[in-house]
Amino acid sequence: MEKLLFITSNQNKIKEIKTIIGDRVDLVGLKDIDWNTEIPETTGTIKGNALQKADTVFDVVGMNCFSEDTGLEVFALDGAPGVDTAIYAGDHRSNQDNMDLLLKNLENKKDRSAQFKTVIALKYNDQTHYFEGIAKGHIADNQMGTKGFGYDPIFIPDNFSLSFAQLTPQEKNQISHRAKAVAQLIDFLKTV
Repeated sequence: MEKLLFITSNQNKIKEIKTIIGDRVDLVGLKDIDWNTEIPETTGTIKGNALQKADTVFDVVGMNCFSEDTGLEVFALDGAPGVDTAIYAGDHRSNQDNMDLLLKNLENKKDRSAQFKTVIALKYNDQTHYFEGIAKGHIADNQMGTKGFGYDPIFIPDNFSLSFAQLTPQEKNQISHRAKAVAQLIDFLKTV
């Protein structure tokens, strides 16, 4: 089975991707290769950050790898938090603080439409490939549910009345932005 490095230390993301990929590849994370160096995310775009992380690690370890960057884009806030999704309320990366700030910034907004966007940058045999997934929906008035991570308790996907945090992992993995990008990654891996 082919080994593929997922460039993240976020165990929630690794678990989610492993559930989607199944046994198609031997998926490992940064902790599995003892990577402890901070990886920059300074390009100002979701796609650019995904590539920057993939290039940084590939140049050092030389193994097939992929990175993803995800942003929550809220249309009434001109696409914010966007590329700053993880640090929207500050560099301390608090999911609760991020959600609290977003809900506060939407208090007087009627349009609560939003989308999650994931871009995967795959470095495979010295070539770069991109895969993008989008989940459209809206921001709830209050937090709902305890499953998931990040902004899941306040994001309600289109055609659902439940937040990502109220869906089962299986339900979320059928419709999420990350699942859509990973499905494209899997389709690509089947062809090589």
